[in-house]
Amino acid sequence: MSDAHLLITENIDIWTTAIKKRSATGRGSNKKIELTGIKKLRELILELAVRGKLVPQDPNDEPASVLLEKIAAEKELLIKDKKIKKTKVLPKIGENEKLFNIPEFWSWVRFGNIAQHNSGKTLDKGRNSGEPYSYLTTSNLYWGTFNLENVRQMLIESDQLEKCTAKKNDLLICEGGEAGRAAVWEKDEDICFQNHIHRARFYSEISPFFMFRFFEQLTATGEINNHRKGVGISNMSGKSLALIVTPLPPLEEQHRIVAKVDELMLLCDQLEQQTEDSITAHKTLVETLLATLSNSESSAAFKQNWARIAAHFDTLFTTEHSIDQLKQTVLQLAVMGKLVPQNPNDEPASVLLEKIAAEKEQLIKDKKIKKQKSLPAITEDKKPFALPDGWEWSNLNNLITIMDAGWSPACPPEASPSVEKWGVLKTTAVQSMEYRQYENKVLADNKDPKSQYEVKVGDILITRAGPKNRVGVSCLVERTRPKLMISDKIIRFHLVEVGMCERYISLCLNAGTTAEYLESAKSGMAESQMNISQDKLKSAPIPLCAVNEQHLIVKKVDELMTLCDQLKSRLSAAQITQLHLADTIVEQAVN
Repeated sequence: MSDAHLLITENIDIWTTAIKKRSATGRGSNKKIELTGIKKLRELILELAVRGKLVPQDPNDEPASVLLEKIAAEKELLIKDKKIKKTKVLPKIGENEKLFNIPEFWSWVRFGNIAQHNSGKTLDKGRNSGEPYSYLTTSNLYWGTFNLENVRQMLIESDQLEKCTAKKNDLLICEGGEAGRAAVWEKDEDICFQNHIHRARFYSEISPFFMFRFFEQLTATGEINNHRKGVGISNMSGKSLALIVTPLPPLEEQHRIVAKVDELMLLCDQLEQQTEDSITAHKTLVETLLATLSNSESSAAFKQNWARIAAHFDTLFTTEHSIDQLKQTVLQLAVMGKLVPQNPNDEPASVLLEKIAAEKEQLIKDKKIKKQKSLPAITEDKKPFALPDGWEWSNLNNLITIMDAGWSPACPPEASPSVEKWGVLKTTAVQSMEYRQYENKVLADNKDPKSQYEVKVGDILITRAGPKNRVGVSCLVERTRPKLMISDKIIRFHLVEVGMCERYISLCLNAGTTAEYLESAKSGMAESQMNISQDKLKSAPIPLCAVNEQHLIVKKVDELMTLCDQLKSRLSAAQITQLHLADTIVEQAVN
């Protein structure tokens, strides 16, 4: 077994557990993962390949210096026979251009000295003439392969055909787009190509597959950027391509390197698939087990299901996704009445609703609030699920005193938020169960603030307009700076003051049936601009329990969320360690 094989197999755990998340935003969105360890492993294989450290050198191989002499003789003969034109002599390679040490029988060479290369036919329908030929564009050229599903045709004159035709074993390289992206044309049939693709045809049977791997390595390290020009969409001219300094192994070693790289990349594919399958299986297992909690039909069944999960806690919640799923399940259980046991001595929610109604009547009588239109009670057939004894379904409208939206004056875009000046909250100030007071715009000096829209502690805020993933998001204001107003894209409401727990009601709006209702209540012509009306918001179903239980639920949620955060913190630390280990192995291998 080679050193490269040992490097992979002896560090399997590091390569397959070095994982980094890619974030995604919006309620219900999944965070993607990147198998960073395997990505680093692929890059290491390429690095070892071009440095001459992937396969052993054979002293019987003809040195690359002799290969270069043959190339020079071959070019002279082709020039003499007028098959190629004499090209400008490329500058000598400076010592500072040799980025690393290479084996004794290797040579440094400029790309233009080992390949005949040129770009293809310029597309110009108004001027093109000749016979129709199929041609490749950069959209057909991928790393190591070609997509031939949408190959188009253009007219080419016979005297232009040779210049813009790729033959078997030509290396095609993107001039534009992702400049440097390359693939070897392996088909027996010729194919034409357009001017944003370079064709490289190598002298003296130099392996195009070795040079393909070299371009992969240049891109992986970022070295290719030194040969690109342009901001955003880059390009690599024929002149830049010719000047690229390339490590050249003996011909026989090129083939050995290519075979070993192919073998190890296949092993990486297998590792990647196994890791992804393992992650998928783990995700399915966690989701299935957590679903048993929400679907438990009795207290005894719930305890049994929870005990099953608790017994394997350390092995189940080992990924960010699984911990996030646990958080969502905790919130779901909370609003279903399954997170804490019911106390038969607690005053039932039916009595609480009577107190709320009486208090609202008194507020109306005292002219502190206006009389509101009553909403019909939630009938048995409309109740989402059966609640525990002592709980009641109620429309949000029954629980609140006022509901209003704010004011959105034009604000100077260049002004920085300041506690000394009045500000207007952006919708991004309202996150799921999180209030961000720093997300605000400064009110213009020539406008007077409207104090009736000032944010107060105890306000529950919910976004009413914007992109779909930003509508229906809500939070409780537990602390805030003064001089902040809500915008007209934010709805604010207050609960009737009879001891209800604002955090519990806020929790309901962000989890379970209530959150599902808010998602379905959104409307609009496009997902980029949707809204939710106050009337629909007032109709939101709330699973109401006794005041004492509301506070107990919130306390238990806090405890479990802290536990989840601790799990995630330890996981993050472990992932950082794995990434550092992978970096260390790579560094030691190439030095």
